[in-house]
Amino acid sequence: MKYEIGNRIRKYREELGISQKQLAEQLGVSNGRVSNWEQGINRPDADMLAEICYALKVSPSSLLGVKLSKEELSDTEWKIIQAYREKKELQKAVNILLGISIE
Repeated sequence: MKYEIGNRIRKYREELGISQKQLAEQLGVSNGRVSNWEQGINRPDADMLAEICYALKVSPSSLLGVKLSKEELSDTEWKIIQAYREKKELQKAVNILLGISIE
């Protein structure tokens, strides 16, 4: 079985312009472990996911390939998400208010 999370790890790592070795050092794991994730040989342990998201500067839903459908959100939640996406100049302030740290 090939794990799909590896493709996303590779994609986000490459977007940041860092090597497997650099990511491995940030996470405190071996380069071979990162390579195995990216090849789909195995997947990261659940307790590593937050650290991977932080290192790659992505949300857990992006890393895991989980997309919320409109049916899973209230009308108010959907409107908030739409407004957030449309108002780039306010996103930093909203992140601060919500305690979201994105470097």
